[in-house]
Amino acid sequence: MRTKSAVKLSLVLVAIIMLCYVALFGLQIGLYEIVPLGNEVRQGLDLRGGLYVVYEAQTEPGDPEADRQIDGAMRVMRNRLDGANQHEATIARQGERRIVVEIPGVDDPAELADILAEPAVLEFIGPEDDVIITGRDVRVAEPGFGDAQRPVVNFELHPEGAQKFADATTKYVGQAIRIVLDGVTISEPQVRDAILGGRGFIDGMENMEAATRLANLIESGALPVNLTQLETRTIGATLGANALEMGLLSGIVGIALVLIFMLLFYRLPGFVANISLIVYLLITMVVIVASQVTLTLPGIAGLILSVGMAVDANVIIFERIREELRLGKTIRVSVDTGFSKAFSAILDGNVTTLIAAIVLYYYGTGPIQGFAITLIIGILASMFTALVFTKFIMKTLINLNIYSNRLYGV
Repeated sequence: MRTKSAVKLSLVLVAIIMLCYVALFGLQIGLYEIVPLGNEVRQGLDLRGGLYVVYEAQTEPGDPEADRQIDGAMRVMRNRLDGANQHEATIARQGERRIVVEIPGVDDPAELADILAEPAVLEFIGPEDDVIITGRDVRVAEPGFGDAQRPVVNFELHPEGAQKFADATTKYVGQAIRIVLDGVTISEPQVRDAILGGRGFIDGMENMEAATRLANLIESGALPVNLTQLETRTIGATLGANALEMGLLSGIVGIALVLIFMLLFYRLPGFVANISLIVYLLITMVVIVASQVTLTLPGIAGLILSVGMAVDANVIIFERIREELRLGKTIRVSVDTGFSKAFSAILDGNVTTLIAAIVLYYYGTGPIQGFAITLIIGILASMFTALVFTKFIMKTLINLNIYSNRLYGV
């Protein structure tokens, strides 16, 4: 039993050390590379810098369709940002009619802000000034190259639009169909043959960048409601870098002081708590990266707060163990009883905080949600490490016949 416990403890410690190394410095094995976790964390606007835009929807007071239209506008914005490779951008509703968009790390704020509110009304107009199809009839639009490697926008129509387009191109063979975007003719191709398959292309693009922008606008569709841009702010990367540096420094100093305190005051259980805290940090960072949570400065505050809660859970457990030891019980019985008595207190404290964090996330916006989501992740990770991992290490140490009360601070 003792040898088996020693092997298990050694393997766990070695695994933790290896995971810490990979998390901090990454690892490359042949063609496979694991980058450091810090490089994979999505940084929010307050850390990375970027664009902050506030829009207001022009809806009538009491309009029953207002909520649906604003939600639709947010979906269109999300599609456009994704099309522009701005996957880290956040879009949140503020109040009844306002939409807040935060786009970290943008290169051209003015152009991106224009794309977000661009109405993108696309029409195919026949020689008789009749509207054949609109952008709503387009199912897929993507940039590509046509004849002589010139940029074009290839498109595919929905079945209904494909039929209307087939009828019109059959009727207007040899004539021109104007392609109009927001009232401006961007292309006027001549119909050579009837287009019966629902597929075609738009030429006349100056370059591939223009073709990509037009394809994104067409595919995302028109905004279902008019938006007025109320505020635009560009946050510099220097401010974000300073905020991140100070946040990390405070976190490192706080965690270091906690580790020292736990080791000096609780001795062997304190050493176990420190290992659990390291495991907690690893789990938390992996979950943040895997779930693609955008880390903000309030989010860092949520992480630091959850560190305190993780340590607090261990303190409750160790104090219960000490009480049992002072009553003259054995180490093994004291540990089992300590975890049993501490469970309800830990569960109650964490669940109440978890409820508050969920409410903040559900009703809050922007920074409040950033704080809430990291706090939720931290609470769940701290409960697991305190009630499962810490208990596993403590029982393993007992199986190694480490029974001295002095090592437990009694």
